[in-house]
Amino acid sequence: MPKFIVHGGERLRGRIRPTGNKNAALPMLAATLLTDEEVVLENVPKIKDVLTLLDLLRDLGASADWTGANEVTIRAADIGRAQLDESAAARIRASILLAGPMVARTGGMKLPPPGGDVIGRRRLDTHFLALEKLGATVEYGARIFEIRANGLTGADMFLDEPSVTATENAVMAASLARGTTRIRNAAAEPHVQDLCNMLVGMGCSIEGIGTGTLRIQGVPKLHGGRFRISSDHIEVGSFIGLAAVTRGEVTIEDAAVEHLDSTLIGFSRLGIVPEVRGNDLFISGEQEMRVQMDVGGHIPKIDDGPWPAFPADLTSIALVTATQCEGTILIHEKMFESRMFFSDKVAGMGASLVLCDPHRVLVTGRSPLRGALVESPDIRAGMALLIAALGAEGTSHIFNIGQIERGYQQIDSRLRALGARIERTDSRS
Repeated sequence: MPKFIVHGGERLRGRIRPTGNKNAALPMLAATLLTDEEVVLENVPKIKDVLTLLDLLRDLGASADWTGANEVTIRAADIGRAQLDESAAARIRASILLAGPMVARTGGMKLPPPGGDVIGRRRLDTHFLALEKLGATVEYGARIFEIRANGLTGADMFLDEPSVTATENAVMAASLARGTTRIRNAAAEPHVQDLCNMLVGMGCSIEGIGTGTLRIQGVPKLHGGRFRISSDHIEVGSFIGLAAVTRGEVTIEDAAVEHLDSTLIGFSRLGIVPEVRGNDLFISGEQEMRVQMDVGGHIPKIDDGPWPAFPADLTSIALVTATQCEGTILIHEKMFESRMFFSDKVAGMGASLVLCDPHRVLVTGRSPLRGALVESPDIRAGMALLIAALGAEGTSHIFNIGQIERGYQQIDSRLRALGARIERTDSRS
């Protein structure tokens, strides 16, 4: 199994461009099942989760080929009722995204429980409640969800939580349903917006994109087209933390600045204020790196929530960044009860922090970090540990890097271009 060997202490400098949004690419790939015409997606990140979902699409009968460095062409002309292989579905959480398109296009499918990061319980109830509202039936037995529908009909629904993937499944299913669907308490993240804009480009009418209420006018048939995936705002946030922790001077190109309001507010509480330069973001090597106390001298916090709040996927990055800032701050991860458990690995590298409970970590900096042997538990914690290693004195060995590579394309070579001393090697060496 491969690992990263990181020699820390280098101040990173240069320009880096984020890849396409992983969390937009996955539902947009799933949405290609809604039409029998050719769909071309541009700016697709070439990462493990994307490669796995492409394999699943092929298993369902679609053709899916890389026709450019980050371009995929898909044709789902002959799709029938299907049952995904259990081991294949378990490799990624995004296998659940096939439910909406398949029930809308073919009348159903058999779906094993999806996999994904182990960051806490991740409910499927909202997905199935939404599909049932549209007229589908869902049965569960012998580790298989069987979803069936004799045609879908638009409905008025209120999601019991603003789940991103459940919203995406509901929107995709509603796009081929008869009549109008209204989804209230819908997720509105940038990746949901990308998917909705793609469906509009395929011939569906969607109102309220970017808000908590979506109105979808279903159509009998969707057509193909060419669509571009937006830059990954989570990767941008990761690079802000990377530049700050290494005291580097980094320009992030094509940084999706229109989606960064809450991210920039969160980092400003750590005394990190990037400069917006058109579509780019510049992080100076002379950041204050001091926690900004709340009015009255109270300890501030960075807490996540549904969009447009600070993204949950950046709380791990914020935690590591906070270890290098003077002062005390609370990192409050409200959405997943296991995401903060990686903090013991950061403490082992020299950080001063207290895991208050599964959701809250109190961080006091600035703590010098030292190299260590660590293992990546999930995508974002893995990237956070990589950032910590780059800012630490000495050498770190990061194992289970397949988790990191599920979400960050060729991250080692891209970091070397900034001056990082990192190598990818076999874990036995």
